[in-house]
Amino acid sequence: MTSTGPYRGSCFCGEVQFEVSGQPAAMGYCHCGSCRQWSAGPVNAFSLWQSQSLRVTKGSSSIGTYNKTPISYRKWCTKCGGHLFTDHPTMGLVDVYAAMLPELKFEPALHVHYQETVLRIPDGKPKMKDMPAEMGGSGVTLPE
Repeated sequence: MTSTGPYRGSCFCGEVQFEVSGQPAAMGYCHCGSCRQWSAGPVNAFSLWQSQSLRVTKGSSSIGTYNKTPISYRKWCTKCGGHLFTDHPTMGLVDVYAAMLPELKFEPALHVHYQETVLRIPDGKPKMKDMPAEMGGSGVTLPE
């Protein structure tokens, strides 16, 4: 992964603007039911960054938060409803949805929660049953 930037993003209406800098910790696709419901799509392209890499540059008072589980605090703009990013405080990471960073060269390395997939993607990348062991998962891979 390359590390240039900062990479800038914003919500749908532009009220909330943010940037990330440094190098992403990981990039890939999440197939879990929560991400699918949140994104209204069959899969979520993620880029994980160290929490301190994210800086809100405009509209911090317009950020809403919802946490269905203690490991994911999903953020959105309270004016337009546009999704922004998800804090993962137990991992010290923030997931900035790849679509929110148009200048970032998205280089996915793996698929997580593939046991829940509704869209098979035969791309030769590892398909994790849940999460890699170093992130608290089983580390089990599934066949493509």
